[in-house]
Amino acid sequence: MEFLKTGKLQSEFLEHLLGRIEIRDPSVVVGPGIGEDAAVLKCSDRYLIVKSDPITFAADRIGWYAVNVNANDIAAMGGIPRWFLVTMLLPQRSTTTALIEEIMNDLRKACGDIGVSLIGGHTEITHGLENPILSGTMLGETDSESLIRKSIGEGDLLYITKGVAIEATSIIARERRDEVTGRFGEKIYEKCRRFLEDPGISVLREARIAVQSARVTGMHDPTEGGVLAGVYEMARCASVGVELDLDAIPVYDETRSLCRAFGLSPYGSIASGALLITVPRAEGEKLERGFSREALSLRKIGGFTTVNGPLIVRKEGREEELKPVMRDEITKLWEE
Repeated sequence: MEFLKTGKLQSEFLEHLLGRIEIRDPSVVVGPGIGEDAAVLKCSDRYLIVKSDPITFAADRIGWYAVNVNANDIAAMGGIPRWFLVTMLLPQRSTTTALIEEIMNDLRKACGDIGVSLIGGHTEITHGLENPILSGTMLGETDSESLIRKSIGEGDLLYITKGVAIEATSIIARERRDEVTGRFGEKIYEKCRRFLEDPGISVLREARIAVQSARVTGMHDPTEGGVLAGVYEMARCASVGVELDLDAIPVYDETRSLCRAFGLSPYGSIASGALLITVPRAEGEKLERGFSREALSLRKIGGFTTVNGPLIVRKEGREEELKPVMRDEITKLWEE
């Protein structure tokens, strides 16, 4: 028997599993699917957006991660995050009351910063864990006009905000502090550690500016598997081909240095903080102007082609097929 490796399930296997789920409830507007950021339920004249996501890579600032990565997916659907529940699983042999207080303080602060109410969950000491695991459920709401479905069509342009592997940069610094400090010095370590807040892993502002500026046909928060997985999921969700230009994707100098030092690709590393946005070609200039007015980073990195067309990625003049990412690059840190 071959055991599966850490990371996301293989896309084809996951599609097989999700394809067997039957949704008979007419109030389910968006159900499970590859590339869907959250579920959407119709409740009277409003839509309730529901997202669940665990934090398994990070140990430091895990409460901050849990709130923000879940809120990002609500925003990517055009919603406003409102309520948060969290299941906190803590290691049997290393949990202290001080650790629990620290995580709870982080959760409260993160929720307060974005106007979310922490309304419940579950906490327990769990056998067999080495590090804390937080599994969050974020609920948000929107209306029919503001809901963003992945209605990506032929010729739509693909943009990215900020840069790739923001979350990965902070995780590397926090998990490998001694090595990062030894290689690059305390100043670079501190800057990378603070990538959580600057440039930041939240995309709530970027999502709001996008929908205010242009007719958005899709948004996606690239988390595990990075921008490569995010673009692949968007293309598969919309059943269209894509041409992705890796050379156009912004990579922070600190990110590039850390990824090179630890043998990781920034394009396949967990990437909360970036937001993938698609608009029709005629809406591209409107989107760019909207971000320019707010002095926010936005870069065009490709576009979508024909229905069921090829998935292509280009890098330094070479062209190859864009394939599903089997494992996030960041997992290599724990497998050496």
